[in-house]
Amino acid sequence: MTGSTLKMIALTTSITVASVAGTAKAADIVDTAVQAGQFGTLAAALSAAGLVDTLKGEGPFTVYAPTDEAFAALPAGTVETLLKPENKEQLTNVLLYHVDDRKLTASMIPSGSTYFKPVLASERLCITATAGGVSIADGTGEMANVIVADIIADNGVIHVVDKVLLPGTRPTCH
Repeated sequence: MTGSTLKMIALTTSITVASVAGTAKAADIVDTAVQAGQFGTLAAALSAAGLVDTLKGEGPFTVYAPTDEAFAALPAGTVETLLKPENKEQLTNVLLYHVDDRKLTASMIPSGSTYFKPVLASERLCITATAGGVSIADGTGEMANVIVADIIADNGVIHVVDKVLLPGTRPTCH
C-alpha cells in the first residue's frame, strides 16, 4: 500500500465515522479523534481491526492515541502490513495495547512509575508521571511521551502520544 492509498483509507474511514457520528452521541472517543485531524492512520487502523464500534461504545476508555507522525515513524511498510486483512489479529493487539478500560485523566496517574493494564490483558505498560510530564514504556522498552493530555470525550479520555506503543516484553517500571 502506498502513502496515498493509506490516506484514502483514512479519508474514507473519517467520512464513514463522521456519517455514523450524526446518528450517535456527538463526542465519543472515535468522533473526538477524527475531529482532531491528526489521527487519520489511527482511524484507518481502528476500522481495519473492527474496533470503531467498540470505542464508540459506552466505555469508559482511556486511549493513548498515536499521531499520524508516530505511525509514520514506524519502519517502512509496517502500517501497510498491519492493515492487511490477514494481519487483523496482530493489528487488534497493537491497538488494544493503547486502550485502558477506565477513564484515567492525567491527574489520576500517580507520581512516579506505575504499571497499568491495557485492554490487551496479557501485557503491561509502565506509565511514569513527573513534574516534566508523562511518559509510557511499552513492550519494546522504548518510551512514548504524552504530548497532549486529557482530551475529554463522552465515553472517556484521549492522551496523545508521540510513539506507537508496541506489545512485547514487560517493560521495566521503577
